[in-house]
Amino acid sequence: MIACQCGKVRLETSGAPILTASCFCKSCQEAGRQFAVHASAPSLLDADGGTGVVLYRKDRVACASGLEHLEERRLKPDSPTRRVLAACCGSPMFLDFTKGHWLALYRNRFGATAPAVEMRVMTNDRPAGVSLAADVPNYGSHSGKFLRKLLGAWIAMGFKRPVVTWGRPS
Repeated sequence: MIACQCGKVRLETSGAPILTASCFCKSCQEAGRQFAVHASAPSLLDADGGTGVVLYRKDRVACASGLEHLEERRLKPDSPTRRVLAACCGSPMFLDFTKGHWLALYRNRFGATAPAVEMRVMTNDRPAGVSLAADVPNYGSHSGKFLRKLLGAWIAMGFKRPVVTWGRPS
């Protein structure tokens, strides 16, 4: 279970996550800067500029409460990627690549129960001057392991792509 900062929005997960990563792509960094304008919002970006995400199959995530508070944000109006926040307190909740079969739940919403980061991806886009630890693999783009895990989850879902409609346009 994850919750927004004020507790009005709760998402429930079932089963194990597909993977846990820290993403350094330019889009995640820009979204982190945009979400930071909400005075009460928790930071989306980690100290090293990455965004921690826990990827779950869309069919394994449900909104338990606070659906009316979810609002989507897109960096560009026609982007297939939407980021959803809890408008009640400005907490970023998840990223939805609408053409995909997974949701990227923001790792900081898990609190003390957050799974450990397994890899860092898109590190070629990391902020200037950031040195990364060697505690987990660091990939300049998306790694084969990352893509294999996504493909394995999609096969297990029978190649379905559920549509997540939570989060009204802002």
